[in-house]
Amino acid sequence: MEYIEIDKDMIPYRFDITLEGKTYTFQVNYNVLKDFFTIDLLKNDEVIVLGEKLIYGKPLFLSSQYEDIPKVNIIPLDLTGRAERITFDNLNEEVFLFLIDGDKDEVLD
Repeated sequence: MEYIEIDKDMIPYRFDITLEGKTYTFQVNYNVLKDFFTIDLLKNDEVIVLGEKLIYGKPLFLSSQYEDIPKVNIIPLDLTGRAERITFDNLNEEVFLFLIDGDKDEVLD
């Protein structure tokens, strides 16, 4: 399965990614006090989503109604099944941001 690689040594940082033929900018942030990550989503330097918290097993940008949200499912998962939440230690080690085809509603069933 394809996933988005996160370089924790560079946080906070931005990178461009092409999803469904459109180029988006992701900014990865980390809250050291509470041990969680957020993603800012931009397109053409316009903020689409600010501070989307990474939650284990929950597709990113699910609650956003903006029409330019990528329709691809980006879901933080651990394929071994050991992780129950995302931490600095397990992101991009055991938990990865997988790109999963299919409707967001279907993935949650």
